[in-house]
Order: sequence, then C-alpha cells, then structure tokens
Amino acid sequence: MSRPFIDSNVVLYLLSADAAKADCAEAVIAAGGIISVQVLNEVTAVCRRKLKMPWQEIEAVLNAVKSACEVVPLTIASHEAALEIAKRYGLSFYDANIYAAANLAGAKVLFSEDMQDGMNIGGTVVRNPFR
Repeated sequence: MSRPFIDSNVVLYLLSADAAKADCAEAVIAAGGIISVQVLNEVTAVCRRKLKMPWQEIEAVLNAVKSACEVVPLTIASHEAALEIAKRYGLSFYDANIYAAANLAGAKVLFSEDMQDGMNIGGTVVRNPFR
C-alpha cells in the first residue's frame, strides 16, 4: 500500500492553536508519509517569516517531520511535471509542484487542506484530513 503525500499546510497545523487540527496533523504525520524538499522549504519560510520562530525551534519541527516521513527531492522531472500540471489544471505552480512530487513518489493520496478535496490528477487524490 502506498503512503500518503503530506502538503506543507498539514505540517504547519502541528503549530496551530486549534487543538483539533493540531492533533489531526500530528496523527497524520506520525502515521508516516512522504513529503518533498519543497514542503520543508515552505514550512521553514512560514515558521520564520509569519510565526517569527527562532531557528532552533524551526529545526526541531523539521527534524520531527523528517524522522516520521520519507523526504523526496525536487528534480528536473518534478519541475517539468509541475509545469504541465499547472498549465493543464490551473493550479498555482507551488501546488502543482506538490502534486508532481506526490505523483512521482507513487502516492495515491495527497493530504492537503488547500486543494480541492477529491481532485484526482495522475492517480493521486486530494484528501482534506481535517474534514
């Protein structure tokens, strides 16, 4: 059975004041899954810029996520696939990169709150874990 791909918005809910969403995000990540380097980059940017977290705390979050999830790289293949997905489906380029990485990793489920629940591109279906 394939593991789910986890979008950065789900990871960021680990830090939410909404206890129900934080608990759900923790359960999703603890169950294991796949993320891309882009997810790590987006989480780092939000933690630093919006949440004003110190580097030590950011690294603790990233290390916890990396220990629970397989991390896949960004590649020329994922970039080119993201371009096609963005053009064909009208997704933002960043969302298309997440989708492309999920497809290339063989994930059948993409956990995301930002994309349309039930959307299926290339055999990967978006599921909102907070619904």
